[in-house]
Amino acid sequence: MLGNFTYCNPTRIHFGKDSLKHLVDELASYGKNVLLTYGGGSIKKSGIYDEVVKILTDCGKNIIELSGVMPNPTVDKLYEGCKLARENNIDLILAVGGGSVCDYAKALSVSVYCKDDPWEKYYLRMEDVDNKIIPVGCVLTMVGTGSEMNGGAVITNHEAKLKIGHVFGENVFPKFSIMNPVYTFTLPVYQMTSGFYDIMNHITEQYFSDSDDCTSDYVMEGLMKSLIHSSRIAVENPEDYEARSNIMWIATWALNTMVAKGKTTDWMVHMIGQSVGAYTDATHGMTLSAVSMAYYRHIMPYGLEKFRRFAVNVWGVDPDGKTEEETASEGLCAMESWMKEIGLVMNISELGVTEDMLDGIADGSFICDGGYKTLNHEEIVEILKESM
Repeated sequence: MLGNFTYCNPTRIHFGKDSLKHLVDELASYGKNVLLTYGGGSIKKSGIYDEVVKILTDCGKNIIELSGVMPNPTVDKLYEGCKLARENNIDLILAVGGGSVCDYAKALSVSVYCKDDPWEKYYLRMEDVDNKIIPVGCVLTMVGTGSEMNGGAVITNHEAKLKIGHVFGENVFPKFSIMNPVYTFTLPVYQMTSGFYDIMNHITEQYFSDSDDCTSDYVMEGLMKSLIHSSRIAVENPEDYEARSNIMWIATWALNTMVAKGKTTDWMVHMIGQSVGAYTDATHGMTLSAVSMAYYRHIMPYGLEKFRRFAVNVWGVDPDGKTEEETASEGLCAMESWMKEIGLVMNISELGVTEDMLDGIADGSFICDGGYKTLNHEEIVEILKESM
């Protein structure tokens, strides 16, 4: 039975090759001071920076730049942004980049006027926002996180060896997001495929929960099949517009909260993967791919019916003459083959994890109870060992 829920997503999406032109209309709703936030400078090489700055200038905006947002945004970078935003009385934070930049912008939006330490308040105590929020807009250049249409914001504290996500309410969602698939063409293949698996795992985290035959499961199966198809095309030709546009749209629907409604959802792969990232600073999607297979094989017996359905409906496994377990296992093998085919990292040792880190990574993995099996510390260590 589908659970009770309330659904609202306030983010306005502008999608396609000409989507940046809508930035002009969006800017009219905000004051003069815009904090232009981006990463390491790739948007300057691609020309996106110049396009955005011209629009901001033509619209009479004061541009305050905050560059250098890293792939795993840190709490120190958050504090830096808070100081800059307060000093310049920012009216809008415009994030130009991938999911990390969008995540950072949302974390910054709730932290600038926070009277407490935002790391303590939002990431350790997981409290709600009770202060002024600076609105956020996004110009997306990398797909995977779905951050352009949700309230999630992941921040890393290297000193504490913690990487934590806070899912804020709809008042923190980006007010608008501009999504031009062409902007993703120059992304290195490693980052591109990492994003592909982030998308897949967002879907499986929600799919592998509950046993009900609900509408969300059918939607997610379609999203996964489309992703598998388009990812293979994109790996062969990264500038295939149809494939990249489909993947961009799949990523948004994978984590804009819609398919999660009425389901408990799992998220343990993310919890373990994020803890790996806190120790290694590795690319997020690759931390997920490196632990996924060990995790799913560990929990498969507890959700055998859904894993069998996954094998048949997503991977086309023929169940005739096979037990449920044999069919389910074949489905996971098919996913593993696809992961290797598109070039994902399949073990955590390749990301820099060593045996002496395993207990600490397990300690830093927050326990979720929405999946088929609630793990304990020892089980997480075992999964990590199997992922080495």
